[in-house]
Amino acid sequence: MSFDPAQLKFDNNGLIPAIAQDNETGEVLMMAWMNAESIQKTLETRRVTYWSRSRQSFWIKGETSGHTQELVDFRFDCDKDCILVMINQVGPACHTNRRSCFYTAVRDGAEVELSKPMH
Repeated sequence: MSFDPAQLKFDNNGLIPAIAQDNETGEVLMMAWMNAESIQKTLETRRVTYWSRSRQSFWIKGETSGHTQELVDFRFDCDKDCILVMINQVGPACHTNRRSCFYTAVRDGAEVELSKPMH
């Protein structure tokens, strides 16, 4: 039996949030959007492919930066409205050149930057 992305719950734009998590460390690296076709491409190629809302096109992570994401496991939540891609990340995941996009925290009511860009 093959997986059919149509069983997932997409928003009105045909998109579903996808959280990328490092397969080795469990660190949450980023969140982006996928549509049914980018899911199929990801599952077929094992290279994580998102849908860029700003460019209105497919975005294969690392295609231009070299900071690739290799799919290890593809999961979805109990409500079928969010995806978790377990990945092997090469280089930083964030476009700011940080390991994770989640580098800002609120501590004692103030924003705190947890990491600096990688060199």
